[in-house]
Amino acid sequence: MSYQPVVPISGYAGWVFLNRTLEVQQDAHKQSLQSDTEYFSENIGNVRTADDLLEDRRLLTVALGAFGLEDDINNTFFIRKVLEEDTSDSESLANKLSDKTYLKFSEAFGFGEGIPPRTTLSGFSGEIVSAYEAYQFETDVGNQNEDYRLALYAERELPDIVSDDTSNDAKWFTIMGSPPLRTVFETALGLPDSFASLDIDVQLKTFKAKAEQKFGTSEVSDFLDSELQDELTSTFLLRSELENGAQSLTSANTALILLGGTVADTG
Repeated sequence: MSYQPVVPISGYAGWVFLNRTLEVQQDAHKQSLQSDTEYFSENIGNVRTADDLLEDRRLLTVALGAFGLEDDINNTFFIRKVLEEDTSDSESLANKLSDKTYLKFSEAFGFGEGIPPRTTLSGFSGEIVSAYEAYQFETDVGNQNEDYRLALYAERELPDIVSDDTSNDAKWFTIMGSPPLRTVFETALGLPDSFASLDIDVQLKTFKAKAEQKFGTSEVSDFLDSELQDELTSTFLLRSELENGAQSLTSANTALILLGGTVADTG
C-alpha cells in the first residue's frame, strides 16, 4: 500500500499546510512506489513497439499512470491505436481526441514516428518515472481533496505549456484541452459548466477576456509568476468551495484571514 498524503484540514488553510509539508510528503510517497518505478527503469529500454509495452502490464501501469490514464489499462485496442499512429498526422486518433493527454502520451513514447522509439533514450525512464511519481501523489491527494489535486496538477503542467514554442492562443487551446487545467481556470474565472458547449473560438476569446479582467493579463506565460500563480490557485480553491458548499463559515473565515482579510471579486 502506498503512502497516503496527510491533509488534516480543508479549505485554503489545508492547501497552505500541504505546501509547507510537500517535499517531505512527496519523498515518502516516492519510496512507497519504488518497486514499480525500479522495475520500469530496468526494463523499459527493452521495449521497441507498442505491443511490447502492452504485453507487460507492470510497465504499462507506470506508463499510463504517468499521464493519469491508468483507467485505460484494459482498453488495449484503443491504447495501441493511440501509440502506433504518427502524432504529426492531424488525422491520427491522438490528435482527434479532445483530451490532449493522449497526444502527450503518444508523443512521449514515439512508437508511431517511423524512427527508434524514445524508450531507447538514456533519460527516458527517468522522465516517465518522475511524471508517474508526481501524478500518483496528486491522485492520492485527490482521494482526500480533489481541488488540491487539480491545483497541484496546474502548478506542475503550466511550466511545460509555457515552455512550448507556440503562440499565446495555442497555449490557451492546450489549457482548454486538458480537463484538470480547464477546470482550474474555468472555476477561477467563474465560467459556468455550459461554457464548454460554446464555439471553440468564442471560448478562447472569453478565457482571454476573463483572465484579463480577473488577473490583469491574458498571457498564459504570466501565470508562472509566483504571485499570480498563488492568486490563481487561491481564487480557484475559494470559488470551488463556495460553489460546492463544502466549506463551513468557520473555514471560510480562516481562508479570508490567510488571504489577508479580503477576497478578490467572485462575482
